[in-house]
Amino acid sequence: MAGLHIIDHPLVQHKISLLRDKNTGTKEFRELVSEISMLICYEATRDLPLKEIELETPVAMAKTKVISGRKLAFVPILRAGLGMTEGASALVPAAKIGHIGLFRDPDTKVSVKYYSKLPEDIAERDVIITDPMIATGHSAKTAVQIIKDRGVKNIKFMCVICSPEGIETLTTAHPDIDIYAGVMDTGLNEEKYIVPGVGDAGDRMFGTK
Repeated sequence: MAGLHIIDHPLVQHKISLLRDKNTGTKEFRELVSEISMLICYEATRDLPLKEIELETPVAMAKTKVISGRKLAFVPILRAGLGMTEGASALVPAAKIGHIGLFRDPDTKVSVKYYSKLPEDIAERDVIITDPMIATGHSAKTAVQIIKDRGVKNIKFMCVICSPEGIETLTTAHPDIDIYAGVMDTGLNEEKYIVPGVGDAGDRMFGTK
């Protein structure tokens, strides 16, 4: 059933706490985002179908299972979403990777697309969109629509932290997608940052502030 899935695994919660600390440096911040992404991706891919194959081990023939044919693509929302791609793609190295560039207009707070490059066969793939934060939800909503416009039927969204406002925006526009998050925070402040959040995830990840 589509909707919000909070990954309350102790390792996820512990690493998010380290991520929140204002004293966590750029290198450690990036590493934590990647590690959290891997753990969340583990849950987001739990429904991948399996098929049985037969192979030879050093000891005997074995009937065992592999992922059955379903092709994946990860699509980070630039730029902070890039930090989640490494951890996710480590689990599924055969997945293709697209990119969607969005920025939030400082006056209207509405997301504006400035870049989109997706695999040519994206319509044949299941897509997982990544962005560490779902704050207002406008970027997430826009990214999902861009993917849908390319004919993709099965879309999931992975984030580290979300706000109630952002989830409402995203699920109202796209009630058919699954959202996987590490934690839901209290809400947004006047500047539309998640509280308590982590600040600007992109700036902290890339050391630009």
